[in-house]
Amino acid sequence: MKDTHKHQGLRNQLAKTVEKKGITDKKVLAAITKIPRHLFLDSSFESFAYQDKAFPILANQTISQPYTVAYQTQLLKIQPGDKVLEIGTGSGYQTAVLLELQAEVYTIERQNELFKKTKRFLPKLGYCPKHMCFGDGYKGLKDYAPFDKIIVTAGAPIVPKNLLAQLKIGGILVIPVGEKKQTMHLYKRRGVKDFEKHTLDDFIFVPMLKKKN
Repeated sequence: MKDTHKHQGLRNQLAKTVEKKGITDKKVLAAITKIPRHLFLDSSFESFAYQDKAFPILANQTISQPYTVAYQTQLLKIQPGDKVLEIGTGSGYQTAVLLELQAEVYTIERQNELFKKTKRFLPKLGYCPKHMCFGDGYKGLKDYAPFDKIIVTAGAPIVPKNLLAQLKIGGILVIPVGEKKQTMHLYKRRGVKDFEKHTLDDFIFVPMLKKKN
């Protein structure tokens, strides 16, 4: 597949769609406008790529709805150079958005087939995370902590304590919590044991896989 002027026009329309839904961060909207989402999907979905919808990808996972990606990213308030941990690399679309915002991205994917494909694919588009690994998102990446921001892109039944522990003081964690339906939670770390919690809007995500151990 190629990236054409038609695709660019569709991306411009998509950015306007998510803006109308409440996304105000101009850098996030610029990322939506720039990233060729159709290349992250199977060719059979190309004609639908710029609809504001989620679509299936490998391993029974999904590429998130663009509005959802923009919503979570806006909550993180990314600054250039922020050290960001992403739980659930998936297709790499959210990763690309974070990289467009000049974050230093560390990302974990639990599905090995998907991990291998995305690790090969992202550099072809010029997107190179600082560290990408196959592993258990519940554990985070202790060796690289603390992180300025942490984003979870799957529905978690609980908020993993490891992720809270790996958040820098002053940092932000954005995570959808729930079983069949999830509520977006935002945590700001105020001190060693002090977290400010915000409960936001409802979404539906694929489930975060259970712990291995």
